[in-house]
Amino acid sequence: MGSLSARGLGPLPEVLAGEDLATFIAETPAGAALRNDQVLAIAQKVVSKAEGAVVALADVVPGERARRLGEEQDKDPRAVQVVLDESVEILRAERGVLICRTRHGFVCANAGVDASNAADPDTLILLPRDPDASARRIRARLRELMGTAPAVLITDSFGRSWRNGQLDVAIGIAGMQPLDDWRGRNDAHGLKLRATWLAVGDAAAACADLARAKDSREPVVVVDGLERYVTDDDGPGAAELLRPIEEDLFR
Repeated sequence: MGSLSARGLGPLPEVLAGEDLATFIAETPAGAALRNDQVLAIAQKVVSKAEGAVVALADVVPGERARRLGEEQDKDPRAVQVVLDESVEILRAERGVLICRTRHGFVCANAGVDASNAADPDTLILLPRDPDASARRIRARLRELMGTAPAVLITDSFGRSWRNGQLDVAIGIAGMQPLDDWRGRNDAHGLKLRATWLAVGDAAAACADLARAKDSREPVVVVDGLERYVTDDDGPGAAELLRPIEEDLFR
């Protein structure tokens, strides 16, 4: 029987655009002890802030579609315009929520655009332009600073169809196997498995979120016990977790 543990790395200062997030991590007392076989789960918002993926509403001019959707959904049309800019498709608009497919291929509420944990209430935080590339950069920088390179997950809260609540999923991965394919293997009774395909990247992200209070200013969580999924190379990233559109049974 294996074991799994997750703990916050400790509070970080407010991260501003252009600042080196990996340096902040390395300079924490716990950061200096990070190992290659660990997984570092980093909340998306702190990554986005460091990359400058922040939009001031005062700078947004809503178009006709944004104004119409804003009126229909009782939302600030400027915020709607930002969501439209981050989306390749609006799948549903109802009850004040826009279900979008982002340029990354994620299907989520409001294209991942969020005002929570923004330093200014009139700003919105976007998803990183390329979360897998962000994870690779952070991992490479940690290796440069400390000589160790734990796997890096960038996580964000997603809702789930037909279930209440949200949980964190992996939107960016470097150095960890995203999936563990058991199809074709046998279960404990010798029966061949046909559909078991474990989303270990998302499971690790959800585990980490339980160790990170939403108001704690601890955006980084260290997860132990996933050594069998950690890889020397960066791997295929979280992109491997995305189901192709042609396999979407609900379109």
